[in-house]
Amino acid sequence: MNDTVTSADERIAQLAALGAATVYEANGQRDALDPALKPLDPETRVAGRAVTVSLEPADNWFIHVALLEAGPGDLLVVDIKGYVDAGPWGDVLTLAAQQRGLAGLVIDGAVRDSRQIVEAGFPVFTRGVCIRKTSKIQPGKINVPVTVGGVVIHPGDILVGDADGLVRVLPDDIDSALASSRAREEKEEAMRRRILNGESTLDLLGLSDPRQ
Repeated sequence: MNDTVTSADERIAQLAALGAATVYEANGQRDALDPALKPLDPETRVAGRAVTVSLEPADNWFIHVALLEAGPGDLLVVDIKGYVDAGPWGDVLTLAAQQRGLAGLVIDGAVRDSRQIVEAGFPVFTRGVCIRKTSKIQPGKINVPVTVGGVVIHPGDILVGDADGLVRVLPDDIDSALASSRAREEKEEAMRRRILNGESTLDLLGLSDPRQ
């Protein structure tokens, strides 16, 4: 892997470490995905480049195809139109994704085998969990713009996710998002120190006390 790619991967990892809420607030308060998309494991913290998939409800043929387009550091981002009455992703696909080095899965739909996925340590954000099976007959589309959680995601967009939610960062905005997120974290750390020294949150925010 060349130095440029390594550097980009490191910066993406740093966004994950700063957290989705911090990145969202610092990067213009935009492109937060629907909060109904939750991590199976609340300890999940992930960021990666989107490999997008558009599926027909209750069919997962093109998830299998899309895995061949994805690799280390990628997040598979699946638009299945919010359909949660079938689970197109389970433990076998999880293992296959881990073998290819994927960073995780974001699916605007449901998954199955949730306990095994959590035990495998694979980050998954999903709208629900459903044991019902899917077909493998409907063609889908790979690496096209998709709408997931109400946000249009393009191939190569960065998604940052944890227990607080998911936010998109445009590839050209990684450096500015990282700088502003670090600055916000430093500001909030200074606020924490001031609270420990006895100041109120009204003091910190310059707000008046209506009781006075």
